[in-house]
Amino acid sequence: MTTSEILKEGESRMQGVIAATKKSFAAVRTGRANPALLDRIVVSYYGTPTPLTQMAGISAPEPRLLVISPWDKNSLKDIERAILASDLGLTPTNDGSVIRLAIPPLTEERRRDLVKVVRKDAEEHRVAVRNIRRDMNDAVKKLEKNGEISEDESRRVQSEIQELTNKYIAEIDNLLELKEKEIMEV
Repeated sequence: MTTSEILKEGESRMQGVIAATKKSFAAVRTGRANPALLDRIVVSYYGTPTPLTQMAGISAPEPRLLVISPWDKNSLKDIERAILASDLGLTPTNDGSVIRLAIPPLTEERRRDLVKVVRKDAEEHRVAVRNIRRDMNDAVKKLEKNGEISEDESRRVQSEIQELTNKYIAEIDNLLELKEKEIMEV
C-alpha cells in the first residue's frame, strides 16, 4: 500500500464518520418536526422487523406535526405500538388511515439534556476520527520500517494525516455548534 492510498482510504473513512455524525444528529429531536426522527423506528410487520421508513410515507405538514401514511392500512396498530415502545416520548394519534405525531415544545431542561446527548455523540465521532488517524499513522510507520519510504516522506505524510484529522474534527465541531443552536432555539 502506498502513502497516497493510505491517505485516500483514511479520508474516505473520515468522510464516513461525518456522514454518521449528520445522521445521528438528525435523529435528535429538536422543537421542530423532522421525518428523520423516525429513522430508527423498527416495526414488527407480520412478525418481521421492518424499518418504518420502508412501510410508510412520512411528512411534516406543520412545524410541530409529523404525519405517517402507511402503504398497508392493516399496519397502523403495529406502527403505533412501535412508536410507543420507542424512546421518542411521543404519543401517536391514529385516525384509521394515517398516524399523527404532535411534537411538543421542548422545556429548557430537556433542551439542556439534548445538548449533552449531542455533545457526547460528537465526542464519540471525534474519537472515531482519531482512531482512523492512528490506523493511518501505523500504516505509514510500517512502510518506513520496511524501508519502502524515507523518514522524511513518513514525516510529511504524517503531517498530512494530522491536517486531515484537524479538518474533519473541525467539521464535527461545526455540525455540533449548528445542532446546539437548533436545539436551544425557542
